[in-house]
Amino acid sequence: MFLSVTVSSIRYTLYMRILAIDPGYGRCGVAVLERNGSEKETLLHSDCIETSKDADFAERLGAVADECTRLAKKYKPDAVALEKLYFSTNQKTAMRVAEVRGALIQVATNLRIPVFEYTPGEIKSAAGGSGRADKQAIAKMLHALVKIEKEIERDDEYDAIAVGVTHLARHRN
Repeated sequence: MFLSVTVSSIRYTLYMRILAIDPGYGRCGVAVLERNGSEKETLLHSDCIETSKDADFAERLGAVADECTRLAKKYKPDAVALEKLYFSTNQKTAMRVAEVRGALIQVATNLRIPVFEYTPGEIKSAAGGSGRADKQAIAKMLHALVKIEKEIERDDEYDAIAVGVTHLARHRN
């Protein structure tokens, strides 16, 4: 039996499953994490969705949205957690990533899954212990916080796992 609490029409339990996404259209990190009682969080799935540079943007956007839809239907998450957009010096890339984020929010809302967004600083703080943590420190900390039974091949996967850890940390009972 799981303890459950209802807050703002969202039901939280000691059991929670999150689809976490580090948005992108060339490479999009995705991770599914699960909290099961007082046990260590578990990584159920992580991957890097890669699209071809030769494909047009609409095709790339569709591929990312389709894969995230497939994952949401397969894993039935309680929430989708996304990294908020970080504006870089390349405004064209930032605009494209914003479009990907919009498509992913639409995917979640179509499936009636609540969406939560976290800034890069919030993610670094929750997953790395400091808002200034670098990628290596975050990766090391993620292995301490999450049961990971596979080799993580891309930074994008670690980024998505960190987004999921941030959500789980923010929504503890």
